[in-house]
Amino acid sequence: MNSRESQLKAFDRLLTIMDELRAQCPWDKKQTMQTLRHLTIEETYELGDAILENDLEEIKKELGDVLLHIVFYAKIGSETGHFDIADVSNQICDKLINRHPHIYGDVVVENEEEVKQNWEKIKLKEGKKSVLEGVPNGLPALVKANRIQDKVAGVGFDWEKPEQVWEKVQEELEEFQYEVKQGNGDAMESEFGDVLFSMVNYARFLNINPENALERTNKKFLKRFQYLENRAKEQGKAIKDMTLAEMDVFWEESKTQ
Repeated sequence: MNSRESQLKAFDRLLTIMDELRAQCPWDKKQTMQTLRHLTIEETYELGDAILENDLEEIKKELGDVLLHIVFYAKIGSETGHFDIADVSNQICDKLINRHPHIYGDVVVENEEEVKQNWEKIKLKEGKKSVLEGVPNGLPALVKANRIQDKVAGVGFDWEKPEQVWEKVQEELEEFQYEVKQGNGDAMESEFGDVLFSMVNYARFLNINPENALERTNKKFLKRFQYLENRAKEQGKAIKDMTLAEMDVFWEESKTQ
């Protein structure tokens, strides 16, 4: 691993390159925070994919892309006189110190849960009007549900045992099934949302990240279906012309690959 001196030198090199690109490259000179935003989101998702695949080389590459964007935003901020990379770094340092009184103060905690509870209390003292204030509106619904539940749990609004949450899941499933039988589309959608919300809560109690779990299943399904397509092509068949029984043979094969 690189020494701290080497790490700081590498970061200084990145800042220098950013200065040069902003001054000399036509594309870089044209960018604004608004034009970079969607690219930053894409880079973040690419990092997330690499983490799910546990591809360490790709993670290193994607971290570099995300770091570049952070430096880019700070550079733009310095040009408008609002902030620079030092302000960004010092602000997060101050926040970390303030929110870890068990490390930088005299507060004693027993476990991770107490750390999270203190974190939410400190944020309210900092002027937050609601513990849910920090949940971005633009988050995907599944991620947002997990963050909402995590935050309210931090101030004690939570179930006591996983068994209680599972009972709630079953209750919501029964309510959903009732509306399915009634055939009321709006009520079905509402109750299905309740089922998903309660399942996310149950996953939290089992220390399962629901977004990661669903994405793993997405990736697994994609690989298996693409295997099915390739096997069908090898035999000169079109998927749309195959029976479900024929497709199921290749599907079961894909599970062993």
